Amino acid sequence: MYHAESFTFRTKGRATYEITDTVQRIVRDSGATRGLCTVFVHHTSASLIICENADPGVRKDLERFFARFVPDGDPLFEHVDEGPDDMSAHVRSIVTQSSLSIPIEDGRCMLGTWQGVYLWEHRTAPHSRRITVSIVA
Repeated sequence: MYHAESFTFRTKGRATYEITDTVQRIVRDSGATRGLCTVFVHHTSASLIICENADPGVRKDLERFFARFVPDGDPLFEHVDEGPDDMSAHVRSIVTQSSLSIPIEDGRCMLGTWQGVYLWEHRTAPHSRRITVSIVA
């Protein structure tokens, strides 16, 4: 069995946005009880992460780390067509992930107690991001 569904998520700018409930709903609606869920973001300046969902400080710390690791407007970058956050957003998305694979058991993604699925917007301005969830059972 194969099922895929895409959705659009509107961001408000650079931040992490939890999409766990949407992914779990798509898995549940697919009817799959056991298999593999793949979540894919169709963009080069946003990414996906599995991260702790209990303490928002974890995601704030990640953002501060990436601000230091890949600063906006770094003079190293040649590609700045869309502003100082353009190339840094590309680097951030490459260093993180454009897709996630999550096992399915009992009709749900087998996430750990404190795990959530997040879209990570790396641009500072709002964007609409397309995400596809594919299930193989």
